[in-house]
Amino acid sequence: MKAVISVTGCDAVGIIAKVSNVCAEYGVNIVDISQTVLQQYFSMIMLVEIDSITIPFAAFVDKMSELGKESHLDIHTMHEDIFNAMHRI
Repeated sequence: MKAVISVTGCDAVGIIAKVSNVCAEYGVNIVDISQTVLQQYFSMIMLVEIDSITIPFAAFVDKMSELGKESHLDIHTMHEDIFNAMHRI
């Protein structure tokens, strides 16, 4: 199974490292990543594999949200089933 993680906020050193470290800590594998900086604004979307996640997915969502608050970023984590359902016509 996969999930989508989106990160937005003001650009700062180490954003990708912080997010990827939390993923690694809980056995979440980064499959694809796209990031850009528009002037001072950072935006990233990650596709991650959650087959080997070591905590419940809801707890991982909370961990990412906490990281966002600590880092002054908006971090949203969504299971691929929900993401796909939201984007169907």
